Amino acid sequence: MLYDSYDFFNSEIDIELENRVSKYRLDRLREQLVAFKLDAVVLFEPVNIRYACGVRNMQVYSQRNPARYLIVPADGPVALFEYRSCAHLAKNAVTIDEIHPASAVMPLHSGDHSHRHVNNFINSLKDVLSRSKKEFGTIGIESAPTELLSATIKEGFDVIDASRPIEVAKSIKSLDELVLIARSVTLTEKAMATLESSLRPGITENEAWAIFNKEVLSTGGEYAETRLFSSGDRTNPWFQECSDKVMEAGELVAFDTDTVGVHGYYTDFSRTFLIPGVEPTSYQKDLYKTSFEEIETNIELLKPGMSFKEYSEKAWRIPKEFQKNRYLAVVHGCGMTGEWPIISHHLDWDDVGYDGIILPGMTLCVESYIGHENGSEGVKLEEQVLVTESGVRRMSSYGYDEKLLSN
Repeated sequence: MLYDSYDFFNSEIDIELENRVSKYRLDRLREQLVAFKLDAVVLFEPVNIRYACGVRNMQVYSQRNPARYLIVPADGPVALFEYRSCAHLAKNAVTIDEIHPASAVMPLHSGDHSHRHVNNFINSLKDVLSRSKKEFGTIGIESAPTELLSATIKEGFDVIDASRPIEVAKSIKSLDELVLIARSVTLTEKAMATLESSLRPGITENEAWAIFNKEVLSTGGEYAETRLFSSGDRTNPWFQECSDKVMEAGELVAFDTDTVGVHGYYTDFSRTFLIPGVEPTSYQKDLYKTSFEEIETNIELLKPGMSFKEYSEKAWRIPKEFQKNRYLAVVHGCGMTGEWPIISHHLDWDDVGYDGIILPGMTLCVESYIGHENGSEGVKLEEQVLVTESGVRRMSSYGYDEKLLSN
């Protein structure tokens, strides 16, 4: 029972561990290529490139600009096509066999010349595949420019969306990966504590959120994927990003970390606080206790071997008055960002639900948002957990607000 007993939070991190993580992730991806009957995948999404080969380069910029790409055959040379003058970033990568300059396949870079660069890409793809073992006659591509995807299909390649195999690959973490995840969680919780201690009447949401981010960045974290920090009547409905609103005593403050921390691993847990100076109202306490009940019930329910559908059906039932503003899912995966699977509420199963099995090694985020459809405030709580051989272990362990939980 390794996941049950391994000490992730006190293990040493060195280059050997990081190299083992990189090799494990590449092996996981290649296993899924075979399982999905793919000869290769072409990855443009920077998180997926980083997962498969361990190399980071302008990650946020690359999410909107497909300026670099990675070709991973199921059996053949792994080739990184890197942004101009950036080959040095991958020189020590243990997962990469070849580094080439990327073709300027997006019109933003090459304008009317883009078709020529797309042809260069296709020739490079053919070259890598000519030196790879081919069994299935199909490749996967994700996040590619439309012109490139159309030209690749026109050239005769049988293409499917590569996001499914890579999402499944990412869902099972190694023990070494979990050491890196634990470090990200620890440092994000430290930033959360700094934020909580700074909450007071008179400062803006933006000022408070900046305190959290300064701490994240100063300890090696990378960036926030969202700005989900809101107070008072901006906590309901959820998904209102932080603003210049001045926070007042006695208001609820709801916060979702959504942070890519150290080593590129995502830390995702949520807490709701009370701005000091006024005691919480009974209504605020009721909201908080209801959200807490949802979180704790659904964590206790998680077991390896359950199907997604069974879990959805057995999950805590949201009272009618909170259903309209419910969070979009009961549980979602978490790794280098929010990941597969997303387990839908039973209310949404017929619309977006899909099945699968909860397995040891999955890191999952258990979600709750409680906000009355006609209410002025809401509570957001979330916990990041690891599925083990016997149940779950909490990866996030930041405390809950005792004032809001009290009778």
